[in-house]
Amino acid sequence: MNAIERYFGINGDNTTVKTEILAGITTFLTMAYIIFVNPNVLAEAGMDKGAVFVATCLASALGCFIMGIYARLPVALAPGMGLNAFFTYSVVLGMGYAWQTALGAVFLSGCIFILLSLFKIREWIINAIPLCLKQGVVAGIGAFLAFIALQSSGVIVAREATLVALGDMHTFPPIMAALGFIVIIGLSYKKIPGAVTIGILLIALISLLTGHTQFAGIMSAPPSIMPTFMQLDIAGAFDVAMISVIFAFLFVDLFDTAGTLVATTSQANLIDKNGNIPNMGKALLADSTATVTGALLGTSSTTSFIESVAGVAAGGRTGLMAVTVGVLFLLSVFFAPLAAMIPSYATAGAIFYVAVLMLATLKDINWQDLTDAAPVAVVLLFTPLTYSVADGIALGFITFTSVKLIAGKYSEVTVPVWVLTFVLLAKIVFL
Repeated sequence: MNAIERYFGINGDNTTVKTEILAGITTFLTMAYIIFVNPNVLAEAGMDKGAVFVATCLASALGCFIMGIYARLPVALAPGMGLNAFFTYSVVLGMGYAWQTALGAVFLSGCIFILLSLFKIREWIINAIPLCLKQGVVAGIGAFLAFIALQSSGVIVAREATLVALGDMHTFPPIMAALGFIVIIGLSYKKIPGAVTIGILLIALISLLTGHTQFAGIMSAPPSIMPTFMQLDIAGAFDVAMISVIFAFLFVDLFDTAGTLVATTSQANLIDKNGNIPNMGKALLADSTATVTGALLGTSSTTSFIESVAGVAAGGRTGLMAVTVGVLFLLSVFFAPLAAMIPSYATAGAIFYVAVLMLATLKDINWQDLTDAAPVAVVLLFTPLTYSVADGIALGFITFTSVKLIAGKYSEVTVPVWVLTFVLLAKIVFL
């Protein structure tokens, strides 16, 4: 026990081993929904649901172990919401790539992330991207997730005359999706740990009791991971048209991680007087390594989860909290039958809830400055309407650079933004 305390610096962080473990349990409860949601989302891309379930658990566990042991920070990792939706609905179903090629793109984005971390270019990129674009991308992904949740549950359906319309709200799936969303919001407002997971399991239970789902058991030996393990097509991801896809995976993962690290370490009072995050380089390297490992196992980008803040609020201050979450994810591989009984409408409410949280970034936009507001509006609207995070980001960057230039505010356009704008514009025009 003393060795653990010394390694994680527990005595020097005003915490105890017991507190760290309880904080880890709290964090796991708030993010356990991903082991139900991620297999459902990636199964839509044609991937084996059982294999994705195991890959999700293992990638999450490995990510947490690396973050906890190497970076020693109270930050948990798992396949990211938004990134998994982009993987399935944009890259595979929208652009027509095989899921193996999409995994190759995830792998390459993780490799680039590692290089950026090793050569310390990441801070330059993070600081060079305007805040309004960062916030706009988060909100755009939120709108995309909301549309996917409504569509998958039958709340929104296709209609030739108007493209979309309200579905039949008298049927079971949309009713359950709406109920799940309401329950999750209510429990979250009451700050009940595991609100999202409780909401998903409640709808799954109602579905089971009403005969809409067949009982498949609770625990069993883990399914085979072989249908997705090492199945990525790296060569196929080197296609020129995949540049924007790889960039989108990288961009979202990079800023999602940076934002989560800032929020979590601020909550834990770990940031020094100069505003620096301890072991920031190690944390970003841990995150990027987890993405590469996750792609090899068979899941979309693994990233730092903002739900880690719940564990910090419960007293977590060290990497032992993340290690605890990793152990719980590892044990979760034995609950595959439970995950198999979760219908898509049971996770729709959870996805819509995450969308609400992401849309909250809009409150920080300077709507009085039209040169800031316009790019945000473009990303927000075009991401769901084009069914592509990559296209939303590309059009947002192009709009930002264009309006700043015409308004005479070209000094606000940094070198990286200029470069990305020209690359993304060329991709849209010529590919």
